[in-house]
Amino acid sequence: MCKGLKPIHCVVPPIVLEEIARNGSERQRDWALRSLGRDSSIRAARLQNAAKRAGGPREGADTLAVASVPQPYRRIRDAQNQENVAGPIARSEADPPAEDPAVNEAYDGLGDTFAFLLSAYARDSIDDQGMPLRGVVHFGADYDNAFWDGRRMVFGDGDNELFLRFTLSLDVIGHELGHGVTEDEAGLEYWGQSGALNESMSDVFGSLVRQHKLHQKADEADWLIGADLLGPDVSGEALRSMAAPGTAYDDRVLGKDPQPGHMRDYVNTTQDNGGVHINSGIPNHAFYTAANNIGGYAWERTGLIWYETLRDPLLRSTETFQRFASFTVQTAQRLYGPASQDVQAVQAGWNKVGITV
Repeated sequence: MCKGLKPIHCVVPPIVLEEIARNGSERQRDWALRSLGRDSSIRAARLQNAAKRAGGPREGADTLAVASVPQPYRRIRDAQNQENVAGPIARSEADPPAEDPAVNEAYDGLGDTFAFLLSAYARDSIDDQGMPLRGVVHFGADYDNAFWDGRRMVFGDGDNELFLRFTLSLDVIGHELGHGVTEDEAGLEYWGQSGALNESMSDVFGSLVRQHKLHQKADEADWLIGADLLGPDVSGEALRSMAAPGTAYDDRVLGKDPQPGHMRDYVNTTQDNGGVHINSGIPNHAFYTAANNIGGYAWERTGLIWYETLRDPLLRSTETFQRFASFTVQTAQRLYGPASQDVQAVQAGWNKVGITV
């Protein structure tokens, strides 16, 4: 991928697929290479979606959004193991559960994310204007990924060796829809530190959606992303750990989790759009530390600080970790006062990862 292009937001990073292509069985190498090869066509489709939306997910007011209380509008399609996002509709809003568990998991996950955004931040769907939530299940054959294409969530079934079906993970659904919120509010460029902040914001949203659903406080959560996805052949517990970046997996086929948790270990690379999935571990750990220092439900105060920072009109699309950290402290000061515990907790979170505000 090239700097400046709008990428496809996949939950499994290309660096993991590249490891599988090197180290996996013949079957695993085959689907990993096919998955990597799909990126260009998916990216082109997302560029077209972005152009139609003038660069973000905003669609304008939806007919259903005139209701006094915002309600989700979900529609799940079945790709039937083809690479077709316009397959038959398997479940729409208010339909009874389907016989297919993937359809119901996608439907429920979209609903849980909508409920989180509305309850925590009074946000009416991804674009805050009642955007319909679209999902596609059973995408491709042995497709080991899930992605947000700028218009819908698309889920593969996994290969049942390294990855299970991607509808199983609520935090992954929240993560991918979080990319839509970030596009709408800040448009963080998907390269280098701004791209890592983009990925980190989605991990924050993903973890908070799951915590909100389970009614967990910060010290009760596992802070893992994709813990439900890893198959029986994988040595690891998740795709990423916000509590301990770099420890999520260490596997013969997938390789070792490359995420740093401190600026001294920042990875300078041209791979992975300048390390967007790698270096996101640094702001991830800052958020985790701040949330546990503040305590309580992480979405109520720490999450609100990050969310309001994302919405700050002064935030640039090319933000660095340092500037974003400064914005979070300023937001905490504005929300809770200059001498508040929240400000100190946010500063301590960034200090923990080597960024002084």
